[in-house]
Amino acid sequence: MSEESRPLSTDGLPPLREVIHRYEIAARKSLGQNFLLDLNLTGKIARAAGPLTDCDVLEVGPGPGGLTRALLSEGARRVVAIERDERCIGALEQISERYPDRLKIVRGDALQINHAELLEPGARIVANLPYNIGTLLLTRWLCAESWPPFYRSMTLMFQKEVAERICAAPGAGQYGRLSVLAQWRCDVSIAFDLPARAFTPPPKVNSAVVSFLPRLEPVKCELAKLERITAAAFGQRRKMLRASLKSLGGEKLLEAAGIEPTLRAENLEVTHFVRLANLL
Repeated sequence: MSEESRPLSTDGLPPLREVIHRYEIAARKSLGQNFLLDLNLTGKIARAAGPLTDCDVLEVGPGPGGLTRALLSEGARRVVAIERDERCIGALEQISERYPDRLKIVRGDALQINHAELLEPGARIVANLPYNIGTLLLTRWLCAESWPPFYRSMTLMFQKEVAERICAAPGAGQYGRLSVLAQWRCDVSIAFDLPARAFTPPPKVNSAVVSFLPRLEPVKCELAKLERITAAAFGQRRKMLRASLKSLGGEKLLEAAGIEPTLRAENLEVTHFVRLANLL
């Protein structure tokens, strides 16, 4: 049976549109909210995350709880859902009653919370991230001081453009700082796309679900130095590296790294950026 033809959830909870009406949860642009109400699609995201029965799952921005329900229905041992919108708490509490002791609701701003403290090691992060903080959260998870991190995988939804930047290969127009940072520490891939019409309200762009599998031993590099190199290189991406990296050593740095100074930032592999950072 194809993913699209799987039956809707039979968890005994009311339809999401009814939940939204009952709790008056109209999506707010200021919170980056676009709700995914199709339980076939939320189930597809949950299954894309891999086996859930032996781990905690972190979800940020659950809203009315469509993905939360899918994660629990697919057997997640425990879901920790961080939600700052008080309107959504009643809907989440209704889910918690249906799945006793398996849903922990954390009120607050996900950017201000220590996620690792809420979860057992080896957790999975699965979320339809609010558009306005998605990249900030991703960068935070990728830049964890302790590596391997507290999570074993991330399955995250972004605007399609952001997803393509994350997964872009050298030479592609979308290849940039976020590509290098993500691919330095993780194997990344787009799992599938979602059309704008699948959301309520429909955004102006399509979305995509991205899979992140942390590398157990990424090439050693100081994160701060890698950020300096990529900021300089991609900050003037149309210039040759000998010009864009002039303040960091320019041609001497590139010669030491064995990199042709007439190349541009988009021509370098992730390992090249790591090599440059390690020579700073």
